[in-house]
Amino acid sequence: MEQSSQKKGLVNLLLLLAATPAAYVAARLCHSAAGLMATVFLGLGFLVALVSWFQMRLEDRERLERFELDELARSKGSATLFANKDEETFPARQSRILFEKFFVPGFTIVLLFLEAAAAWWLWIKLPEMSLVALQNQELALGAFGLFFLVLFLFGKYAAGIARLDQQRLLGPGAGWVLLGAYLCFLTLTGIVASIPAVGFLKVDGYLARIFCGFLGLLALETLISLIFEIYRPRVKGKVGRPLYESRLVGLMSHPEGLFTTAAKTLDYQFGFKISETWAYQMLAEKLPLFGVGLVAAALLSSCFVFLDPGEQAFLERFGHLVNGDHPMGPGVHLKLPWPVDHVYRYNTEEIQSFNIGYVEDTNRAPEKTMVWTVPHYKEEYNMLVASLAQQTLGTADASGAATESRQSAPVNLLAVGIPVQYHISNARDWAYGHADAPALLEQVATREVVRYLVGVDLLDIMSSGREQAADELRQRIQARADELKLGVQVMFVGLEGIHPPVPVAASFEAVNGAEQTAQAVIWRAQGMTNATVLAAQATALEQVRTATGKADRQTRSAAAQALLFTNQIVSYLAAPDVYPSRVYYKTVIPAIADARKYIIGPTNTHEVYQLNLEDKTPYDWGRVNVPTVEPPKK
Repeated sequence: MEQSSQKKGLVNLLLLLAATPAAYVAARLCHSAAGLMATVFLGLGFLVALVSWFQMRLEDRERLERFELDELARSKGSATLFANKDEETFPARQSRILFEKFFVPGFTIVLLFLEAAAAWWLWIKLPEMSLVALQNQELALGAFGLFFLVLFLFGKYAAGIARLDQQRLLGPGAGWVLLGAYLCFLTLTGIVASIPAVGFLKVDGYLARIFCGFLGLLALETLISLIFEIYRPRVKGKVGRPLYESRLVGLMSHPEGLFTTAAKTLDYQFGFKISETWAYQMLAEKLPLFGVGLVAAALLSSCFVFLDPGEQAFLERFGHLVNGDHPMGPGVHLKLPWPVDHVYRYNTEEIQSFNIGYVEDTNRAPEKTMVWTVPHYKEEYNMLVASLAQQTLGTADASGAATESRQSAPVNLLAVGIPVQYHISNARDWAYGHADAPALLEQVATREVVRYLVGVDLLDIMSSGREQAADELRQRIQARADELKLGVQVMFVGLEGIHPPVPVAASFEAVNGAEQTAQAVIWRAQGMTNATVLAAQATALEQVRTATGKADRQTRSAAAQALLFTNQIVSYLAAPDVYPSRVYYKTVIPAIADARKYIIGPTNTHEVYQLNLEDKTPYDWGRVNVPTVEPPKK
């Protein structure tokens, strides 16, 4: 029996050894990510089967050694000949003990690192592998179908022998063979689903992720087994399970053992044979029927389709469109159960949006004020924009003289934040016109933005040209979407965030501030120049006009005096006695008008007059101040 189990272990080892490279080649030719994951499991199973087969050989050698020693003892008839049973007497037994004590834990640790590293690395690489479309499906179907059939037959037979004959070392390899068979079958299912006629192109990627997650669970189980092995009580004479044997693999390869384990657990917990009661036996008998009922209920529930207001849906039967001209509207609809019919929903009235130039940070609160020197989003992309004002850059030698001049490039970098809002106007063009219509629309919009920015001025689009730029971008994106028949209507294109890149924003503000300061100084100087020139012109005009008026006044005064002299001669000749007196008084009166005057009375009296010559403020500023004369004292 030991020789038979050893041969079956060798068969498991050779099957896994042959299936691993063959499955890898088939998976590579088909570009199947699930097939590559199944290859990893087959390779790990080969390592486990190799160690278990080697351990079976050690135990077989130990059995033969003990049998030979017992035969020699009986043939010699001496009990003392082999009484000293030390290490030299039982080398096979010591080899097996050392193997289980040192090699098995070391191999289990290596197996843990292989499972964890493979799960981590493949989880990172799976998105890249899932992007490649499957090829050579016919070859892969034949290969994985053959692997499933051969591995399942031999694995099922070896697992049955291990369970019935209590061959504990045959179980680990048989479990991995059965697990490899099941994984090959699931991979086969994923390849069938990815055929264009079926239409489920992403099933292979989903299966690969499930396989990768299960591999991570195996690594966790191996780690827990190592920890429990440290604290496990050692009972002399009791043979334990192999440390590298996985209970998860045994459960996946023998799902029927789950009910047996559950029954034993219930019997132990309740203290009597609950598994022999009529309720448990009825449940075990009716469980398949109950499972069929659940599956039937699930399939029946997939026959009803509920569409919300504003939604339209297309029905596909075995991957072929059924209602392309008349999509389903809001309400309740009937269809054939999954996987015969499949419904794809599209919200045609909802305003959808995407962003160009940045990746929004959902964990960050929206900012009311956007500062150029502070990042506003999770990622910001810089775009080229034209610069109509070229600068002349020069170099100077040690003496300060200019030696070379060149013009700067007529482009600049600009960080833009442009939200684009749209809604689906033609659901069929949107759903079936292109493989990924949302991504194509975003790429079209990004290209139109890039093409537009290289033809406008930096300062113009950052200031007064925003509204015009937004309207023109919307028209360009809409025209390109109509040309590609995307079935969308672009509702809004906004230029909400346009600024220099954050690393150079401070320098841009400094340059812009210097330019504004220089322009302010220039305008101030021009204002001062205009004020000085106009004041000088006004002063000159005033002096010219004053001189002109003075000259005219003197000319007219001289002419008037000449005419007056002529008239004076006539007046004098008419009244020689009166005219001189009149001229005299006319001249004297203005001359003494502002002079102080004193009146002296007669001299033949003895009265004394006291005169107050103090200046007094007059009551009326328009009248002449007349001194007050006090009457004489008697």
